[in-house]
Amino acid sequence: MFSFHTLKTNHDLWDLFTKSEEYDTTFADEYGRFPYYLSQHRHVFEPEVSAFLLKNGLSSKYPDNKKFAVCLTHDIDRVHFPIVTVAKEASDALLQGRLTKSLSIAAKNSGKLFLSTLDRNLNPSHNFDRIMNLESRYGAKSSFYFLLANKQSGFDGCNIDRLRAELREIVDSGWEVGLHGSSEAYLDLEIVKSEKMHLEQVVRKPVVGYRNHYLSFKLPRTWEILQEAGFKYDSTFGYADCAGFRNGMCHPFQPFNLKTGRQMDIWEIPLVIMDETLEGYMHLDMNKAWQLTTRLIDTVESHQGVITILWHNTSMLLKIGTLYQRILEYCYNKQAWMTSAEEIWRRVSENGH
Repeated sequence: MFSFHTLKTNHDLWDLFTKSEEYDTTFADEYGRFPYYLSQHRHVFEPEVSAFLLKNGLSSKYPDNKKFAVCLTHDIDRVHFPIVTVAKEASDALLQGRLTKSLSIAAKNSGKLFLSTLDRNLNPSHNFDRIMNLESRYGAKSSFYFLLANKQSGFDGCNIDRLRAELREIVDSGWEVGLHGSSEAYLDLEIVKSEKMHLEQVVRKPVVGYRNHYLSFKLPRTWEILQEAGFKYDSTFGYADCAGFRNGMCHPFQPFNLKTGRQMDIWEIPLVIMDETLEGYMHLDMNKAWQLTTRLIDTVESHQGVITILWHNTSMLLKIGTLYQRILEYCYNKQAWMTSAEEIWRRVSENGH
């Protein structure tokens, strides 16, 4: 574990690491997020804090002497698309001049979705086994964060009781099932605890990992809530509107709470790249998205760090889904340790870094 005292000697990097600018913000976007465009830190593609810590004794060790790690994750916002609901939502969306990603997928795959009402194995979004089979070809594993269907989830959300067998198969195969907290959960301890308990009842094991829907996050309150709810790590902490290193870290870390003056008893595995960030927020075409992705992977490799990548199960149905296999192949050829966030957490918590 690195020394907080060493990092505190560099005031600018200490402010970046703790994200002091996010503690008393008066503005957040519609999902309660602090966006990159408001940050004073403009070198988001460079892990400046990790670079400083490496020069001051930080070291990371991965299995089989791998040089760096790739944390593979999937947010499962939606699996089933009830035809009646899709039709109503699509009609409302078209009248309002908008079309959400979920509805776009539903429209594009309407024939398959209709057939999936008869056989759910024909549902293109019911692709956990296909994702695991793809990853296993590259010696990789990943984390699946499930958003539970409830009043906070709106059109999104999964009926995990209907997916009981699939979730247990994911866990039994050595992949991870984590909680994708509903939109308001990041500020509500009772919602988080309730959703965690429900998911644990289904998978029949403790759920240690978390990521909030829409990447909604509030410093330090969200970490406090997750710590109190019993989570061991979070992987929400990344910008939705820009890829990169939100607090200059490309290593997992235990946050320092500026309000209490203490290190927190939870790990953050910071998110670096999300599929929707590249395509939806940054408006990158496939070539530019690939260039930025490989640049960030190479950067993390040179810092012996961990790069966390989020690819939705529904994104596998779109053009950007092809990028995921290219990432697996690229990192496989670099001999990276490609694994789930739970395995990353176990490694760093046991070794202290």
